[in-house]
Amino acid sequence: MRSIRKLFFPLVTFSLFLLVSCSKEIMGWGVLLWYTEEPGLPAGTVLPIQLRSNIEQAWIGIVPGEYSSEENQRVTIPLPHLEFFKSRRKAERYAADFTYAHTYAETIQDGLPVRDEPENNARRIYRLKEGEIIKILEKAEGVAAISSSGSPLEGDWYRILTKTGSTGYCFSLRLNLFEHTTGSLGGEGAAADTGNDRDLELVLSRVWYPESYGTMINSRRIDLEALEKNYSFTPGLSDGKARIHLEQGDAVFPYRKIEKTGDRSWNFTGTSLTVSLRSETALELQWENSQGEKQSAALVTLPLSVENIVNQEKERRQNKFQALFVRGPSFTSSTYGTLVLSSAGKFTWDEINELPEGLIPNSVLGSGAVDMDYELGGEMIERYTGALALQLNAVSGRGRVLVFAYILDNQGLRMEYIPPDYVSRRTVSRRAPEPFVIYFSAEG
Repeated sequence: MRSIRKLFFPLVTFSLFLLVSCSKEIMGWGVLLWYTEEPGLPAGTVLPIQLRSNIEQAWIGIVPGEYSSEENQRVTIPLPHLEFFKSRRKAERYAADFTYAHTYAETIQDGLPVRDEPENNARRIYRLKEGEIIKILEKAEGVAAISSSGSPLEGDWYRILTKTGSTGYCFSLRLNLFEHTTGSLGGEGAAADTGNDRDLELVLSRVWYPESYGTMINSRRIDLEALEKNYSFTPGLSDGKARIHLEQGDAVFPYRKIEKTGDRSWNFTGTSLTVSLRSETALELQWENSQGEKQSAALVTLPLSVENIVNQEKERRQNKFQALFVRGPSFTSSTYGTLVLSSAGKFTWDEINELPEGLIPNSVLGSGAVDMDYELGGEMIERYTGALALQLNAVSGRGRVLVFAYILDNQGLRMEYIPPDYVSRRTVSRRAPEPFVIYFSAEG
């Protein structure tokens, strides 16, 4: 049986070649969605199609005159990489409207999701690898992506095509878009010759993140809004384009080679970008922005991808809230009424207006959301279980945020109000001179 297969598939391929070679019939016209290397046809090219092979899962097309040669008169194109039309007019109209014909993107995050609709809650149909090249097909009108803090993220939704043929929608925050017409997609720039320089190989093989990201992770005080901006530096070994996406701004540095300028320091030739390796996990960048101003940044490597760190932190906060919810969800004070938590992270407090005068304005309501994005610091770590904020709704305009340190024990819940002056960067480090404490008994 195995020997029959060895004979069968070459015969099918040879028969297919004869069929196409002998036939001059045109079944339709196609528009390339993805660049072909042999011959070098850019995306957006219109060409005659002679055959669709379901065995090979490919279109057989005639190479247009300006690209053809004696060796290259026909081209084989994977089915998903071409848009097929019965008429030439429709194909040319599609090509004329193909705004992003030469636009591709490189992912700067491992596990970046591709969804079936342009919105964050849509079904995930594909996960992109870090450094994977995808084709941009069109910009899509979608639902704005929202950060964990509730503010919209910078970027756009695009309908994309992967090299393996998957299509869907991807948000651009963690994509580096670039234009391509000729040459290998994996090597627009010259690959750096590291010359057996182990330190340079280390620099080029990693994605580098702001030092503040490492500090957050080491201290276990994660700022989700900062992390979700996914600031980074990617050396661009695959395409000769070093990319900076940092708080100081974005910049791309095309280079042909990298020259050593000192002990563990290098310059990306033809650019102002210089890197210095401080340790195996620490890097310093120096460059000039578009106004000629000198910039610098301290960067580090991370033990996990930013996406994994964000997901772990969200899970940790959810677990903190779940511990409160399971112990309650109803907590009652003889003086200040009943605090009830919902599984969706909301709360109601029926007698909240009994709180001391001046603590809350009359315009707020006894309902809102529970925010677990607060941590304990200093002496408070030994004294309390955790910290939280109650984001109070208002009759009109903005509500009020009340921050509490809390202890959860067998008797119930004890909450101590923390004035704004004693909260810094969502960290509670000390008590007020005259603490205000509420005791709740748990009814769960």
